[in-house]
Amino acid sequence: MNDTGKRMGVFERYLSVWVAVSMVLGVVVGRALPGVAGLLRGMEFGQGSQINIPIAALIWLMIYPMMLKVDFASIKHVGTRPAGLFVTLFVNWLVKPFSMAFFGWLFFRYGFAPWIGAQLASEYIAGVIILAAAPCTAMVFVWSYLADGDPAYTLVQVSINDLIMLVAFAPVVKLLVSGASGLEVPFRVLLYSVAIFVVIPLAAGSVSRRLLVRRRGVQWFDTRFVPTFAPITVLALLATLVMIFAFQAENITSRWFHVLLIAVPILIQVYFNSSLTYGLMRLFRVDYAVAAPGALIGASNFFELAVATAIALYGPGSGAALATVVGVLVEVPVMLSVCRVCVATRHWFPPAPAAPAPS
Repeated sequence: MNDTGKRMGVFERYLSVWVAVSMVLGVVVGRALPGVAGLLRGMEFGQGSQINIPIAALIWLMIYPMMLKVDFASIKHVGTRPAGLFVTLFVNWLVKPFSMAFFGWLFFRYGFAPWIGAQLASEYIAGVIILAAAPCTAMVFVWSYLADGDPAYTLVQVSINDLIMLVAFAPVVKLLVSGASGLEVPFRVLLYSVAIFVVIPLAAGSVSRRLLVRRRGVQWFDTRFVPTFAPITVLALLATLVMIFAFQAENITSRWFHVLLIAVPILIQVYFNSSLTYGLMRLFRVDYAVAAPGALIGASNFFELAVATAIALYGPGSGAALATVVGVLVEVPVMLSVCRVCVATRHWFPPAPAAPAPS
């Protein structure tokens, strides 16, 4: 990890910087060109749907390349080391969303209530719950690489989490947002979000992967085809953030302090869940190369899906959308710190089993 800066791409290394620049640019556009921002904001899939057409297209451009990396054929190897997967799934689906709901409720409903008010408290609670309800899909491959995790096992963990997300994301968000924030959660809109931002790109990515690997080989697919989407993904993410902050320009200029407040429960939740996952991995004597990616998946979030869902449910100018974007802002520095802790403590774990000698 001493050469982390050299091993990360420019985008991953400075993601927080790009996000901050996009936030500022979006606010400037929103304040200087309110007519343009209003025109873009009004482009929806049907009146009152809250699904903004430009943002939906940009988010799809982000998610499809991620789904190209998911290989469901890898799931057949899950039985070789099941303990690590069970710990990851336990934390991701039975602890993480509920702990985030608790931290959000505690801080926004009580701790920060004098500064934000009841309505924004409800929206921020909803946003952080949506952020925590879906495990990371794409960036976790970067974090696993930096922490010297097992790439094949990381792929297994991501693939199974994506399958669970198809059926669990909407009910979990509905249950927790309704209970902790008191806001209405249109279940139909949630299902639309899952279909548009998970099912369709996941199916497209899976079909594309199968056909292209069969035709051109896995090496060409991984080293030539997938990397061509890197600049598209970067530009789509930054353009999405510019639009969101243009839509929220008036709120942000008067509530910049709220961004700092939103980051507090997100940071606590990240370190809590990564520590819990890592500790359980050590308790069950899981190999380090499996334990580290498990902790990283438990700490990071599928922020592209979170942003899209928050916008679909409550609109691009809502506090819920702002809360999900704050998750993007803090992602890189926080996850790099988790990577460093994992590498520094790898001696806590038993050595990986030696590969069988060739006969």
